[in-house]
Amino acid sequence: MLNKIVVKGARENNLKNISFEFPKNQLVVFTGVSGSGKSSMAFDTLFAEGQRRYVESLSSYARQFLGNLKRPEVDLIEGLSPSIAINQKAISHNPRSTVGTVTEIYDYLRLLFARIGHQHCPNCGREVMPQTSKQIVTQIIDIIKKEIDSTPYRFLILAPMVRAKAGDFHGLIDNVKKQAFKYIRVDGKLIDLYTDFGLVKTNKHNIDLVCDRVSVTRESLKNESDLYSRLVDSVEQAMKFSNGLCYFSKIFDNSFEFPLDPKEFKDTLYSENFACPVCNLSMPELEPRLFSFNSPQGACPECKGLGSKFQIDRSKFPEWKAKYLEQKYFSSTSETVREELEHYMIKEKCPLCLGTRLNADALAITVMDKNIAQICQLPIEEFFSWVNKLSSDLVSNQEKSILESIQREIHSRLEFLLAVGLDYLSLEREAGTLSSGESQRIRLASQIGTGLTGVLYILDEPTIGLHSRDNDRLIGTLQKLKDLGNTVVVVEHDEDVIRHADHIVDFGPLAGQHGGSIIAEGTLQQILASSKSLTGQYMSGKKTISTNISKIINNKKIIISGAKQWNLKNITVEFPLNSLTAVTGVSGSGKSTLVHDTLYGGVRKATLGAYYGTIGEYDKITGCEHLKDVLLVDQSPIGRTPRSNPSTYTKIFDDIRVLMAKTTESQIRGFNAGRFSFNTKGGRCEACQGQGQIKIEMQFLADIYVKCDECQGTRFKPETLEVNYKGKNISEILGLTFDEAADFFANINSIKRKIATIREVGLGYLKLGQPSNTLSGGESQRLKISRELVKKIDGKILYILDEPTTGLHFYDIDKLIKVLRRLVDMGNTVVVIEHNLDVIKNSDWIIDMGPEGGHRGGELVASGTVADIIACPKSYTGQYLKKQLTTLLPKK
Repeated sequence: MLNKIVVKGARENNLKNISFEFPKNQLVVFTGVSGSGKSSMAFDTLFAEGQRRYVESLSSYARQFLGNLKRPEVDLIEGLSPSIAINQKAISHNPRSTVGTVTEIYDYLRLLFARIGHQHCPNCGREVMPQTSKQIVTQIIDIIKKEIDSTPYRFLILAPMVRAKAGDFHGLIDNVKKQAFKYIRVDGKLIDLYTDFGLVKTNKHNIDLVCDRVSVTRESLKNESDLYSRLVDSVEQAMKFSNGLCYFSKIFDNSFEFPLDPKEFKDTLYSENFACPVCNLSMPELEPRLFSFNSPQGACPECKGLGSKFQIDRSKFPEWKAKYLEQKYFSSTSETVREELEHYMIKEKCPLCLGTRLNADALAITVMDKNIAQICQLPIEEFFSWVNKLSSDLVSNQEKSILESIQREIHSRLEFLLAVGLDYLSLEREAGTLSSGESQRIRLASQIGTGLTGVLYILDEPTIGLHSRDNDRLIGTLQKLKDLGNTVVVVEHDEDVIRHADHIVDFGPLAGQHGGSIIAEGTLQQILASSKSLTGQYMSGKKTISTNISKIINNKKIIISGAKQWNLKNITVEFPLNSLTAVTGVSGSGKSTLVHDTLYGGVRKATLGAYYGTIGEYDKITGCEHLKDVLLVDQSPIGRTPRSNPSTYTKIFDDIRVLMAKTTESQIRGFNAGRFSFNTKGGRCEACQGQGQIKIEMQFLADIYVKCDECQGTRFKPETLEVNYKGKNISEILGLTFDEAADFFANINSIKRKIATIREVGLGYLKLGQPSNTLSGGESQRLKISRELVKKIDGKILYILDEPTTGLHFYDIDKLIKVLRRLVDMGNTVVVIEHNLDVIKNSDWIIDMGPEGGHRGGELVASGTVADIIACPKSYTGQYLKKQLTTLLPKK
């Protein structure tokens, strides 16, 4: 078997026909400046080819649903293993997706509660025990006595045979006919078995067998013993057909005779398994789906398993208008309308389940006096202890043997989450609220739990959002993945990960058209010794990121007093104005809560007078009068469709369209600037509506985009493409990189200035028309920074950035620091949430949160200059800064 992966002639995106090889079953790092071709090789070549080969191995029947995947631009890949990609973009925004479901821990927890859970009555809390058929009949007769009046009391005894399953159930129906039964109830409708009927095979059905149709009067009730005997036979018969269950179904239809087709039923479920003798409530059968908030059997009936309700804020609008806007939001197909209304909507905890997502029956089942929702609310660290203690706390040997296999699966996943510093998370946490780094490490936990071997794992910067303290633990888990017999390829810039790699491939030398080559590869020593490798030069100290710290010269500051949202412990924090402030701390220490929820929301409300988002709880905020505005420059996409791109976002496209409209050809044809827009009718291709791609919904797979057959991806009509400026049509201009466009538009000042700022933030390798859905979070964030740099502003703006170093090489971080410093020099204030030590040491002021994550965090460990943080013995950030800095600048 080939013990290495060989790549020959890779040309995907900007890769320049490169050939190389790397060892299998090793930790391999692809590094290099942003846009140098690392991701093109890792994801667009290696993973794409692995995925394509897998699809080709399937049957022709399966392939018709998956389609033919495009072969990457590569001559040959030998020794390729089945590949799994864990990237930053796969964060689920489905509100039903949680930490527990993503890691599959919740699936095992549901199984645990279904097999060893103790049922309690949701009404009185008593532990429920099995019922006999005679006890059930006694309860039914008691109900009849209580409710009967002068009219006949009519009811059915039913055996629930099918619950929410698709099929036509011919065999089942024929079987009950052979046993002389006359009626069944299908989806609430009574059907005579000897009439001509059929069930839709693809629909889900509920089928109940009618074991008895009973009509009781006050007169007939006097002979109770006959009724008792009849019902015992009927109930036992029903339980035989339905595994111990039966329905007592009262009929409310107004008719003297027993109705042939009753419409109104009230069903009461009885079980010989579990029932409360006091409240006369029967409990559902214990099965894993009872604990699933994605299943009708387990979900809260009020919020349908979401745990919250998304609604218009009643404090901002009267009830009638709020209802109207909600109806408009949920019925509208317009993304713009929904986005606008979302500004006025709030997410409130469900009043029935109080955010637990589950119904009363599921919450009434406990293991060691805790229900499944209470377990999911525990931090992972406490949950780990609870699982470990279970084996000693359980009394029954049967329960212990059941626990053993489930515990093993939960353990393997929890150990990884603890190893990468995610002990502060809980299983109930929504996946959509996680950072990209947290999400990636959680998905990695589920992969380690599977125990696969012989797999090629491709990871995209797993250190994102990870403090330097936790890097060693992450590296240990990557080594564990390797030791299982897998090849681990990591696209990474973190120095610690690079130093622990078995093999390093350095791409470059620069980005875009100036990259796409391999400039060095081999061991760490070979990279450090290479004169061509920028990575090696920075890691060996031949090149350094310059330190540039300003002395804070004014006393103006924003002060937040008594911040106590989530895990913040009533802290008071100062943010100096006209400076670069870094907020640091281990994962889960409260950085995002302090900056996103509290600082951003509080300042926005104070400066603009209104803010419809959720604002973190605090006592007082002062100093906002010194600011004109606050902007959150996060890593969210700049647009949701391929029509959105860097040139439209930065308004360069507006200038280009005006330029195209001024050409002689345009004026002869009467074309105006709108003719060159792909967002409006006129010059765009109508087959794809100017997207250049057609979206194909894949149902159970992610949606895919294929090139438009009509315009071949150019986005425009042929007549529009006949207009040229300097020999290029509008589609060819959009295909230029910003580096190429700088020369092309060198004489157009309005365009030249905007392009210069984009190149300044290190994005010169992007194409003007590159679809926004292909940009990374870091690239989107830097585009937003460049748009701010273009504006003619007089300062007094607070910019908030979340890990702007995501996806950046040492070389690019040097550029970023200069850009952030430029924003400060323009009279603005910049606050960054950051773990990168180079950015932290270049900050004027540092706020260090901690000391740990979750409930052990939320404190202000230290704040001040670099020297102040280093001097604090409790600060993990200070300890790592001290290691990196040999001399402290500036001196106090």
